[in-house]
Amino acid sequence: MSKALRAARERQAGWIVAGVVSVVVAAIAGLAFGPVSLPPGSVAAEVLNLIPGVHMHSGLDEREIAIVTQIRLPRVVLALLVGAMLALAGGCYQGVFRNPLADPHLLGVAAGAGLAVTAVIAFRIGSGTSGGDVTSGLPLTTPVAAFAGAVGAVALTYLLGVAGGRDRSPATLILAGVAVSAFLAAGQTYVMQRNVDAIREVYSWLLGRLATAGWHDVLVILPYALVTGAVLLLFRRELDVLSVGDDEAASLGLHPQRSRYILLAAASLGTAAAVSVSGLIGFVGIIVPHTVRLLAGASYRMILPLSVLFGAAFLAFTDLVARTVASPAEIPIGVVTAFFGAPFFVLVLRTTKRVSL
Repeated sequence: MSKALRAARERQAGWIVAGVVSVVVAAIAGLAFGPVSLPPGSVAAEVLNLIPGVHMHSGLDEREIAIVTQIRLPRVVLALLVGAMLALAGGCYQGVFRNPLADPHLLGVAAGAGLAVTAVIAFRIGSGTSGGDVTSGLPLTTPVAAFAGAVGAVALTYLLGVAGGRDRSPATLILAGVAVSAFLAAGQTYVMQRNVDAIREVYSWLLGRLATAGWHDVLVILPYALVTGAVLLLFRRELDVLSVGDDEAASLGLHPQRSRYILLAAASLGTAAAVSVSGLIGFVGIIVPHTVRLLAGASYRMILPLSVLFGAAFLAFTDLVARTVASPAEIPIGVVTAFFGAPFFVLVLRTTKRVSL
C-alpha cells in the first residue's frame, strides 16, 4: 500500500472518529443540560446503565434518572435521527442533481411532505382522536402520506426544472423548487383555512419542533430511517459515478436513470419521515453536506457517512440551543436552523455563482 493511499485512509478514519465523537458529545450535552442541569459524567453513566449487564453508580436520584431516561433521551434520539436523515438526503440530492444548492426544502420536497402531513392532521387520517398534539401520538399513516407528498414534489421540481431543455443549472432548479413550494404552500393554506380548528396544531408543527411524549415517534420513524440509511450508503459510490455525467456513467456499466430513481426515492423517504415528526426544519441538508465536502473531500463515499454523523450531532446541538437559550420558553428549532442556515446559503450561492462564471 502506497504512503498516499495509507494517508488518505487514515484521514478518512480520523473524520469518522470525529463524527462519532461529535454525536456522543451532542447526545450527552442534550441529556445533561436544560431547565434542570445535571453532571455530564453522571448522565453518561446512567445512559450506560441502560445496556444489559452494565451497572454503574451515576449518583443521580430517581427524579433525575426519570428526567434523563424518560423525558430527554427520547427527544435527543429523535433529534439524532431527524438530523441524520435530513443531512443524508441533502447530500444525496446534491449528488443526484449535480447541484450544490439542492436541499430537501429548496427542492420543494419538504413542502410536499408538509402538505401531506397537514392533511393528515387536519382530517385526522389514520387517527381515532379529534385533537391533541401531533407529536404526542403520530399516526402510522403520517410518514406514508408524507412520502407520497415528497415524491410528488421532487418529481414536479425536476420536471419543471428541465422543461424546455436539459438545463439543470443551480438557478433553474432552485427557481423550480421555489415555484413548486409556493404552489404546495397555497394548497396547505387552503387545507388549514378549511379546518380552522387544526390551525394552531399545524402552525406549531410548521415551525419545527422535536418535543415528544415518549418513544412513540422514534419507533414510528426508525424503520424509515434504517431503510433510507441502508439504501443511500449502499449506493454512495454510484453518486461519484453519476457526478461525471450520464454518458460516462453508462460507459462504466451503470444504469443512470435507475440509480437516480432509487436514490431519489430513498432520500425522499428519509425526508418525509423526518418532516412528519419534526416539522419544517430547514437548511440542515445544505449546511452539513457542504461543510463535510469542504473538510473531508468531494467523494460521496465520505460525504454521505459523515453527513449522517455530523447531521445528527448538528441537530442535537441545535435543539439544545432551541430549548435553553430562552429558557424556560422554547424557541422553535426551525427558527434556530434558519438563523444559521440563511447566511450559509447566501455564502454557498455566491461561491457557486463565482465558480460558474
